[in-house]
Amino acid sequence: MHRPPLKHCRSCGTAVIYRLPDDGDTRQRAVCPACHTVNYENPLNVVGTVPVWGTEGEQVLLCKRNIEPRRGKWTLPAGFMEMDETTAEGAARETDEEAGAQFEMQGLFSVMNVVRVGQVHLYYRARLLSTEFKPGYETMEARLFTEAEIPWDELAFKTVKETLEYYFADRRKGSFGMHVADIA
Repeated sequence: MHRPPLKHCRSCGTAVIYRLPDDGDTRQRAVCPACHTVNYENPLNVVGTVPVWGTEGEQVLLCKRNIEPRRGKWTLPAGFMEMDETTAEGAARETDEEAGAQFEMQGLFSVMNVVRVGQVHLYYRARLLSTEFKPGYETMEARLFTEAEIPWDELAFKTVKETLEYYFADRRKGSFGMHVADIA
């Protein structure tokens, strides 16, 4: 399991048992012996943006993390999607919270399946409207980088590195596609 196994039923609090449910499911689930609720455990969505500046998007905004995991490393503005928001709304919220950036959302750019930790990362392209940033408490510093300036060895997550590699490769080609990858 990627996260600690569920110990108690979300409906009634009774200790769960991992077994095949009686409904024909083929995976072991956390089943409550008292109320018979099947407690499903699903991947978490991480949503964010690739915010760019310049007439041809030559600079990318990165945030230096002020929280664990990977405090002090650079990342794209992103975080866990909340209930009652779309992926684009969550990506916009995270970009505002982490970078305090003014931007215009663009299309979905990358989807990264991170099976080993039970996450799916979705990044949207975003066009910055200003170079003034007001980072929130999760960010030590928000800064623009050209491709040559990116601190590749100081990036927080492999999903960020691969998304940036896709971005700069597409920029060189002059057209942006949609990218899907499985991260080991």
